[in-house]
This record gives sequence, C-alpha cells and structure tokens, in this order.
Amino acid sequence: MGQKRISIFGVTGSIGANTVSVVESMGVENFDTVAVSGNANITGLAEAATKLNASIAVTADPGRLDDLRAALAGTGIEAAAGPEALVEAASRPVDWMMSAIVGAAGLRPTLAAVRQGATIALANKETLVAAGELFLAEIEKSGARLLPVDSEHNAIFQLIAHEETPIERLLITASGGPFRTWTREQMAAASPKQAVAHPNWSMGARISIDSASMFNKALEMVEAGHLFEITPDQIEVVVHPQSIIHSMVGYRDGSILAHLGPSDMRVAIGYALAWPVRPDLPVDRLDFAQLARLDFEAPDDERFPPLRLARETMAAGGLACCVMNAAHEIALDAFIGGQIGFLDMAGLVEDTVSALGNLRAAVSLDDVFEADTLARETARRLLVEQMSKGGTVWN
Repeated sequence: MGQKRISIFGVTGSIGANTVSVVESMGVENFDTVAVSGNANITGLAEAATKLNASIAVTADPGRLDDLRAALAGTGIEAAAGPEALVEAASRPVDWMMSAIVGAAGLRPTLAAVRQGATIALANKETLVAAGELFLAEIEKSGARLLPVDSEHNAIFQLIAHEETPIERLLITASGGPFRTWTREQMAAASPKQAVAHPNWSMGARISIDSASMFNKALEMVEAGHLFEITPDQIEVVVHPQSIIHSMVGYRDGSILAHLGPSDMRVAIGYALAWPVRPDLPVDRLDFAQLARLDFEAPDDERFPPLRLARETMAAGGLACCVMNAAHEIALDAFIGGQIGFLDMAGLVEDTVSALGNLRAAVSLDDVFEADTLARETARRLLVEQMSKGGTVWN
C-alpha cells in the first residue's frame, strides 16, 4: 500500500499542530503531504511544511507571500498566498484533508476538497453550521466522505460505526464551564476574565467564553443534526464536569453506548486519519481507580439559553443557523469588548435571528456569505440601538 496523500488546512492552529503530531507518531514517511495552510504565523507554517515535506504551503494573507517565500528558501516547497491560492491548493487531489481553518475562510477550500472526492476530516464548525445542507449535497454528488474531528462528534461516529440500528437519541456532554453552579444573577454580572477561567483546561479566550455560555454546545448540536441526520428533539446535552465521557448514543432497545477517553484531540484526529483502523497513539490511558466518580446533570436552559436557540434555529431550517452563528460572533466580540453583559450575548443573537426571519436555504456559498454578512450587520445595528438607549436590556 502506497503513501496516503494528505493536506492540512489550518496547520498552525491547535488542531493543525495536533494533526502534525499524529502524522509524526504514525511516521511522516507513510504520508505524501500535498498542501499545508496557515495565516499570520509564517514561521509555524514554514516549519510544518518543512517537517512534513509538503509540496505547497499557503498563507491566507496575500501580504505575507514574500515572508513565506523567505522562510521556505532552499526547501523546494512552493509558496502561495491569498484566498484563491487556498482554493487552488485544496483542489489538488488528495486522499485525506484536514479542514481546520477557523471561521468562514475555511468554507471555500473545504468545498474544493469535497468536489475532488477527498475524505474530509472536519474541524471547521462553519462548514456544517452555516452551510450544512449545501455541503452534504456536494458530498453525496462527489462521493467524498466526511469524518468529524470535534471530540463529541468523533465519539458518536466511533459509537455508530458498526451499528445498523437507527439512533434513538444522542447525548452530547458538556463540562459546564466556570459557571456551572452560578445563579443567573451571578452570570449576568460575569466578566470576560471570569468567563475565560475554565475549570478543566486552558484554551483561547473565545472558545473558553463559548464553553462558559454553552454556545459551543449549541453549534455542536447543529453539527450533530447534519452529521447524523437526526432531529433537534433527539439531541440532548448532558453536563459532565469530569469530561471523560465525550458523547453517548441511545438505541431503541434502551441501550446506551458511551465513548470514554482522555481529553486529547489526537485521539479524534488519529481515528480520522487512520480510519477505518485504529492507530497506535502516544496519549494518556485512563486510570479508572483515579477517576473515582463520574457526575452528570441536566443543563438549565434559563441560564444557558444558547441550547434552546439551537433547537429553534434547527427547526426553522433555511439559513437560520447561519444567522445564529454570525450573530454569535458579533455578540462575543461585544462581550469581550465590555459593551454587553454575559447573558446579553444570547439576547442579541435571538433578536437577530428574529429580525431576519426564515431566510431561504442556500443554493451556493454566495448565499451563505450574503446571509452571514446580513446577520452581522443586523446584530451590529441592534447592538447600537440598545446602546443608544443607555445600555442593553436583554436581561
């Protein structure tokens, strides 16, 4: 069996760096790395490209092409820059592509890889949240395969891989974040610094705040609906502070299968990269004697309204989830900037979704980008209107 041809888009981020680590543990010589991409971290991009002996390295920033060329001097690796270069690199035939570019910038390269029939290891939330129906239709047309890399969805995929019985329900676990035991009144007064202080691990500010508000779980619910073709009422979120069980699947005979493992993204990445076999990975093994206990509780929709918003936007269909995602980005910026309170984020998102109504389903990515832009403009307008009244009133 020959080398597996791979590309890693978003190689300088956390998922990308872990993907490089997995490739190294499985043997760089077993892979033909066609393309890697990054953004502003030119040094990291060049190092990854050199380490994997990639054919081409692409920075999303067209103004950094000279820097990238200089960093790759003498390696023989092609350098390119800009959005069109990302799409061109993603169009090069590969067996497997890691889609880990953050945000809407990852949509066009991922679609290009789908259209040439690659197996897509998906770590870009916007692909399914903003354009799920469109991407799934393209996957069916091209014969591409979608393998989820988010730990919750990867866990579900592993649980159902050898099952033919229809799923009755999915149970996605959430740590509960720093505000798991806080009252709604305490949460309303929470600062960005408090929201970032996750009790289990250290992450970037934005993902930490999303964990605290459970907007991350709201987006994961939308992704799960597309990935596993189930309805909103079949998806449950369960608070599990230890973060050992990543997801569970319930079947019609009352059985529930659970996926347990260390909180290490290399497990999901390795499974996606080596699928359908399991690779040897240098990750910690669970010590059940040390675990001692696993706790579970139901989330409170009053304190964590994004979970309700996810169900409502999923039921609405069209581009409602795209609008929710875009408005959430504006709300998150406003909270970090001190313009609104912690609970006001959900209020701004809900008002934006309500103001735009049920936009028609996307026919092309242009429709998705138009809805995204309209949602951001609407959220900003609503924010300004509320601020002009002397403050937010969503609480």
